[in-house]
Amino acid sequence: MMSALRPGLTLRTREAIAGWLFVSPILTGFLIFFVGPLIAVFYYSTTEWNLLSQQSRFVGMENYVDALTRNDTFWHVLGNSLVFAAGLVPLNMALALGLAIALSRPFRGVVIFRTMFFAPVITSAVAWAIIWTFLLQHESGAVNQALSVIGIDGPNWLHEPRWAMASVIVTRVLKTVGLNMILYIAALQSIPRDYEEAARLEGATSWDIFRRITWPLLAPTTLVIMVITVVGSLKVFDHIYLMTGGGPQNATLVLAFYIYEQGFKFFNTGYASALAVVLFVLILALTILQMLLKAVRK
Repeated sequence: MMSALRPGLTLRTREAIAGWLFVSPILTGFLIFFVGPLIAVFYYSTTEWNLLSQQSRFVGMENYVDALTRNDTFWHVLGNSLVFAAGLVPLNMALALGLAIALSRPFRGVVIFRTMFFAPVITSAVAWAIIWTFLLQHESGAVNQALSVIGIDGPNWLHEPRWAMASVIVTRVLKTVGLNMILYIAALQSIPRDYEEAARLEGATSWDIFRRITWPLLAPTTLVIMVITVVGSLKVFDHIYLMTGGGPQNATLVLAFYIYEQGFKFFNTGYASALAVVLFVLILALTILQMLLKAVRK
């Protein structure tokens, strides 16, 4: 490629041109499939546009005002999204760290256990949701049948408002915890064993080693996992769509699913675009906040 460039150009210019040619396919895809749609969403959020009639009218910030001040459903949906994230993120991270500590050391069958906990990550979301929908049925579900053995009459998990959100949180954690477990295992295995051996020679207990050595050294990995998990929890759609459809009584109606309903069920494309911008800003703000908190702690 370098030889194909004009001979009169300097070496630095030819290298720069060659570099841009190499990255141009990725850059083109980034501009077309990310920057372009992002700009379009911001534009459509300022219009009143019906997807069926293809008629649009510029309304400025009216869609945002409608969502924030006139629509009580929006605040209910936003609250559901934050409850989902607040329940999923700490449970996911705590379980992932516990599994990683248990499976980071070699023992007989460790590969089987790691594979077993990671398998749901690569399992089809549709298959996972359908299976858990059957397992959580009121009378014929395996979960309630198991509870009945010990004398507990299980609720109708996915059809009672007070249990539906907890059900989708737990099943989502079981689906995604394997990825965070693998990240924690990689981080734990990168910590030199000399630190632990030196601490034990000084009389440190296992809790002291974890609190003063292991946990601080896991801080960069914890930040990455926290950001990924928070973003994923706020963007959840398939799990809600397949298991509850936002019900019962909008108990599991989260923001991503609400955007889908407004845009592709009620065809309020402009309002749906405004909600998408709100979700984008919310995720961006929480991500920056997490990074700032981590920087302050340092």
